[in-house]
Amino acid sequence: MALLLGVLLQAAPASADDLKNGQWYANFLRLAAAHKVSTGLGVTVALIDSGVDSTHPDLKGGILAGADFSAGGQVSIGDGRTDASGHGTQMAGLIVGSGKVAGVAPASKIVPINSSFTSIGGTSSTVAEGIRWAVEHGVQVISISSAGPDDPLLRQAIEVALASDIVVIAGAGNVAQDAAVGYPAAYPGVIAACGVDRLGKHSSVSVTGAEVVLCAPSDGISSTFPGGKYALGSGTSESTAIIAGAVALVRAKFPELSGQEVVHRLTATADDKGVIGRDEVYGFGVINVVDALTENIPTNSPSAGPTVKATATAPSGALIGGLKPWHVALGGLLCLLVLVAVAGTAGVLVLRRRR
Repeated sequence: MALLLGVLLQAAPASADDLKNGQWYANFLRLAAAHKVSTGLGVTVALIDSGVDSTHPDLKGGILAGADFSAGGQVSIGDGRTDASGHGTQMAGLIVGSGKVAGVAPASKIVPINSSFTSIGGTSSTVAEGIRWAVEHGVQVISISSAGPDDPLLRQAIEVALASDIVVIAGAGNVAQDAAVGYPAAYPGVIAACGVDRLGKHSSVSVTGAEVVLCAPSDGISSTFPGGKYALGSGTSESTAIIAGAVALVRAKFPELSGQEVVHRLTATADDKGVIGRDEVYGFGVINVVDALTENIPTNSPSAGPTVKATATAPSGALIGGLKPWHVALGGLLCLLVLVAVAGTAGVLVLRRRR
């Protein structure tokens, strides 16, 4: 419980060119088209991180009063609207940025919760306190761009959040720090976020694992930074914040949907990558924000689980539900032979009885 949760970030100051180039995710996600349908209005996102510098001009009006558990206790010592490390401010820009930084859900609101025991991360207990506080204050989305070990307090807090119909997104982890998908991303029900590059391919910085659910841009992402500045970062931190923004868009557009149904809509419309179906590299695929907002997706029952968007064609020798096409054909032939054999046996038995 005392181990630090690693912040999933590789950051550097952004020059004017870096700032412009680092906004590539906006075109990649077709945010202009998405914002014609939803901007996240009416949705609150709890950002459990290092706090947020609410004075940044790109974040004006987007940051509500939150909480501060950075002292390590169960009592908040502030409202979360300051940021010693800059990490939380970067994540906030990707969600509600409105200016030089394009937020995925610019009309949503951030509730900043400082869980950082130091300037580089928090403990499982401070993150758990932040989650509990967020649940008590009625947020609809929780974004956690950090990863660490399993912890009973953290697990319990996540279970309470999910049971409260909150969609929780957490970073899967970065290969420089993590060998596998960390927690809370690895807990059932959490959207474990992995990263892709500008080409939509798996990011070299992102870990892989069976727990991965969705991918989003992660490489060379520019965003807001304390003091009115901007920074460039790479990692599943960025993927997490971007997916949290996408969730806010969907929750605003479809307020009647449960948290599970929101996740289903995102997984069902994701652009499948790698082998057909869910895999350890891309999960259900890369988020497609426009499709998530506009496609006619049947409501998913809680027991059905997420589904994968069908692809028009499959490459030669591709897996179909884990089987190659010739496996499927051979299985069908064998089934036919078995049916013929059973029918023949039944006929012999009838003849014998008649005799």
